Amino acid sequence: MAGNWTKLTVSGRLCDLDTIVAVMSMLDNGLMIEDYSDFSLNGMYGELVDESILNADRDAVRVSLFVPEEKNLSEYREFIETRLEALGVVAAIECEGMNEEDWAESWKQYYKPVRLGRVTVVPAWEEYAAADGEVIIRMDPGMAFGTGTHETTRLVMRIMQDEIKGGERVLDVGTGSGILSICASKLGALSCHAYDIDPVAVKVARENAERDGCDNITVGVSDLLHGVDLSGGKFDFCVANIVADIIIRMLPDVSDYLTPHAPIILSGIIADRRDEVCLAAERYGYAVVREERENDWCGILIRRKV
Repeated sequence: MAGNWTKLTVSGRLCDLDTIVAVMSMLDNGLMIEDYSDFSLNGMYGELVDESILNADRDAVRVSLFVPEEKNLSEYREFIETRLEALGVVAAIECEGMNEEDWAESWKQYYKPVRLGRVTVVPAWEEYAAADGEVIIRMDPGMAFGTGTHETTRLVMRIMQDEIKGGERVLDVGTGSGILSICASKLGALSCHAYDIDPVAVKVARENAERDGCDNITVGVSDLLHGVDLSGGKFDFCVANIVADIIIRMLPDVSDYLTPHAPIILSGIIADRRDEVCLAAERYGYAVVREERENDWCGILIRRKV
């Protein structure tokens, strides 16, 4: 391979291999899988095989992808960590070719302002002069997923600009850096309740909301919908940029948290899982009313059937 690359490796158990591959393939299909569970020489040619393979743990797997230097390594890593944790997969992530203390900062040189319709996402550390009518979101994602550069985030923000009319109470499931709640707030939402299973993401989202002057955003820890605060009433808008499996798991219960006609924007859906998510939505009484695509990703807007 030409240029500089970082090898990002997820180490886990054989029983979780399909899930690890599914999550990592959302970022890159060129995966290297090390799985020796069915490796056997039957006593033959053992002297020709590396000793590490002969002694490998048959229940251990390693899945690697290679990240080019112009890509955001921090975002790759946090995307994988957040999704695997949400799916209950215990795994370790290592990056070869870069010091651990460097990787979280190194991507900043590649993170530049991103224009998405009338919204522009600007790195918190950069100077930027807004044009008339331009909505500015200043972000420092830190150790949380969500800079506005990934297709899944862009899809949601594209739909939100058309669908948020002003005055909505927004529920943000799997908030990451808080970017979608901040976007909703700046588009006129009355209030946003942003939740994530990762306490680090919650801390980052809260800091980003404060930096952007969005005092109508409440951030908290929640395992999917468990722990969502309904003391102020049900929500009339929902965004969930997570993964297909978690979306499907959420669909039977999400209506308990929403007003009857609340739109729900779903993202984090790889194209191959689009039909599965849409079928699940229909099964639980929702109609798909809008769909956006970018590369291999889908963003879907659903509403309760009348």
